[in-house]
Amino acid sequence: MNENLFTSFSAPTILNQPATIPIILFPTLLILTSKHPTNNRLATIQQNLTQFTLKQMMTTHNAKGQTWSLMLMSLITFIAMTNLLGLLPYSFTPTTQLSMNLAMAIPLWAGTVVLGLRFKTKNSLAHLLPQGTPTPLIPMLVVIETISLLIQPMALAVRLTANITAGHLLMHLIGSAMLTLSTTNFSMTLLTSMLLALLTILEIAVALIQAYVFTLLISLYLYNNT
Repeated sequence: MNENLFTSFSAPTILNQPATIPIILFPTLLILTSKHPTNNRLATIQQNLTQFTLKQMMTTHNAKGQTWSLMLMSLITFIAMTNLLGLLPYSFTPTTQLSMNLAMAIPLWAGTVVLGLRFKTKNSLAHLLPQGTPTPLIPMLVVIETISLLIQPMALAVRLTANITAGHLLMHLIGSAMLTLSTTNFSMTLLTSMLLALLTILEIAVALIQAYVFTLLISLYLYNNT
């Protein structure tokens, strides 16, 4: 186990060169592609999950919003696979880095805002001022709504970072406790290992849910602006 609790969150290096980019690109190698007329079972499951997820996210979108289908599907696949690979021992999880999550959230959020200002200018600007607002409160509410709009990408990135980081820290702490107890108390070691196994299952669910929530919120921003 690492002596420093936060060592696993530091960016890895290979021969003093940053290895973050190869790690980010690695999940793309795990996506199954079939060159045969009929798919195997794994490819069929992957295709069915893709179609189901895409249907859940894009049903309410109009034709303009559905042009983002490929981007949103790629996004949820990348985040989910990155989160799951980060649960492997001695692995690095890029989604624990706030900078990377901001790099995903800001361009996508900005794209939805630009679409709204271009195609639904009046509606987009109307969101900055709720209907029926008293005249003296108009300047303050415009500032508040503008700030809430600008905070959206930060909220997306912080939510993903906090959830993934908290799970990894908890697994690290319980694993360290299990290692310490293994030399003194066998029954407590067994109980702690069961707790760690249950937490691992929970973290697998959290990894998938957070990928879905991140992409769903981007889809919601897109829906409001198209």
